[in-house]
Amino acid sequence: METPTRNHIGRKISYIRELRGMKQEALATALGISQQAVSIIENSEKIEDDRLREVANALGVTAEAIKNFSEEAVFNNTQNNYDGSIIHNGPTVNHNCTFNPLDKVVELYERLLQSEKEKVNYLEQLLKSK
Repeated sequence: METPTRNHIGRKISYIRELRGMKQEALATALGISQQAVSIIENSEKIEDDRLREVANALGVTAEAIKNFSEEAVFNNTQNNYDGSIIHNGPTVNHNCTFNPLDKVVELYERLLQSEKEKVNYLEQLLKSK
């Protein structure tokens, strides 16, 4: 079955953005463009490879993931991870974490702390130069 998003890169970007829980404004900010420019991208059937890579990076995926995105794959993945049968007391979810979530929180905190230290150093240098 041919879906409207089969070769429409803009719609694929829109679906991935929505799956990520991201608004057009957030994507626009990440790309350094206006929300209207994001809307134009999402309505474009094709976009330049450089812009596609920038969008993919902002969405946290690869350009190939956007090009190969299909709704069927999303639904198949959902069906393979959840058992919707009535016999069970709810969906069976496959939670095979390959990392320790606490380690990820610590890593994120350390990166944030380093970023703040760099900001402080930069502001101190500005004050010294005046």
